Amino acid sequence: MTDDPTPAEGAADTQGTTRGPVSRTGEPVPALLLLPNLVTMTAMCLGLTSIRFVFAERFEIALVLLILAAVLDGLDGLIARRLRATSDFGAELDSLSDFLCFGVAPGLLIYRFSLSSADGGLASLGWVFVLVYVCCACLRLARFNVARDEPTPDGVKHFTGVPSPAGAMLALFPAFLAQAGVVDLSAAPMLVALWLGIVGALMISRIPTFSPKAMKVPRAWSRWSLLLTAVVVGMLFTRFWLFFVVADLLYLAGLLQAVRARRGRDLI
Repeated sequence: MTDDPTPAEGAADTQGTTRGPVSRTGEPVPALLLLPNLVTMTAMCLGLTSIRFVFAERFEIALVLLILAAVLDGLDGLIARRLRATSDFGAELDSLSDFLCFGVAPGLLIYRFSLSSADGGLASLGWVFVLVYVCCACLRLARFNVARDEPTPDGVKHFTGVPSPAGAMLALFPAFLAQAGVVDLSAAPMLVALWLGIVGALMISRIPTFSPKAMKVPRAWSRWSLLLTAVVVGMLFTRFWLFFVVADLLYLAGLLQAVRARRGRDLI
């Protein structure tokens, strides 16, 4: 799927042709080349199904489905590049799926989770912030689609602004806190609404953010990275929701570091 993890979608290969699962000549397409788009469609179905569970107020299942959609979002672009099955069709399908999974679904989940039951006009005001978040996700995807084939100004591989999958995980932070038993922010709907607005602003900002494609592990740290894998797996099976709370906090710390490094430069 990806707004961000699949910037190679639609890119030309080394011979100058665009490969992909859509045949314009009517020739049969190898079934394996359909795999990336099948993964994208699966993620989209997970996102749509999460909305169903949101309306049933089964928030835990809805959250798990969105997390799985984010995992698949990171896989479809990787699979497409490995199979040399990238295409413009895949890129557009990916963006549509991302808008549903990481724009619409998280906004609706947070609204039903802590904003819709607010007293007075706070519920309506909370809905305004949901609209702001969803519109920012849409703008983020549109900007990425236009600029995905352009190199970054400083030649470094990073994203500009928070990518939509990461933005969705940040938007769901209040729900993660509640599920982990840390704090229930449903009693503070305006705080949650403001958080949605902040996440939306981060998505359309110009803050340079982490890209997995640019990640390199020094050889001396390889053993520690393996140990970290054990920690991650252990937390996922013992403190599942707390893991995502910690992951969001670490991501926010990285954003603050990026802002400090870019001090005095345009971030909006």
